[in-house]
Amino acid sequence: MKGIILAGGLGIRLRPLTKVTNKHLLPVFDKPMIFYPLETLVDAGIADIMVVTGGNSAGDFLRLLGNGREFGLRHLHYAYQEGEGGIAEALSLAQFFADDDLLCVVLGDNIIENSIRPYVEKFKKQGGGAKILLKEVPDPQRFGVPVLEGDKVLKIYEKPRVAPSKYAVTGVYMFDHRVFDIIRTLEPSDRNELEITDVNNRYIEWGEMSYDILEGWWTDAGTIESLLRASNLVAQRQKKKRQTANQEHEQTAKEVAES
Repeated sequence: MKGIILAGGLGIRLRPLTKVTNKHLLPVFDKPMIFYPLETLVDAGIADIMVVTGGNSAGDFLRLLGNGREFGLRHLHYAYQEGEGGIAEALSLAQFFADDDLLCVVLGDNIIENSIRPYVEKFKKQGGGAKILLKEVPDPQRFGVPVLEGDKVLKIYEKPRVAPSKYAVTGVYMFDHRVFDIIRTLEPSDRNELEITDVNNRYIEWGEMSYDILEGWWTDAGTIESLLRASNLVAQRQKKKRQTANQEHEQTAKEVAES
């Protein structure tokens, strides 16, 4: 299975922070934003990864990430997106890299608390089609919103004025190789972009879409408010890890002293 991180776009909602840099290079607590989706894929056991980026700061990704050795990778692939063509258009640039493998696609501004490895393993067993991860949010109208019926997704609406459910489609998508055939048939939306929601709806029409509810917290970091929220959530997670490590160290020291 291969991983693809989509880290292009102009980051208009984060201006003026993104006036001179790509939003995925902005800090989220103590790391650049791009580190988080990369760590998410590596933690899921995916070692063959491509970063799709664009704009004037594309070279900064190479300087920052190199060949991915810091993340335990032997090589990290890159592709360049010209302009603003949408998520699906960005994904199409990875076709030569993907071959016929299953894919796990992560949006570069998605920050996830827990490992996605269990969902990745389930998709491998599924063997084809597509899978999305959902999360209950207070403002689903900012995202793609699914209509659910039991274990089925009936349809996904992109940024609807009135959300048909309380769930958002998170920026983690799993596809088989037919995703590129679907993208070639898409027409630009009213935003003049090739929409990933249209890709997902095609798999739904085929009856080959599954979903899971993501455990733990999840947030995007594409607005000033959500960027702050992401930093605060990561800070809280780091604090808990330090507290747990300290407690374990104290317990070990106590056991050694008593022995």
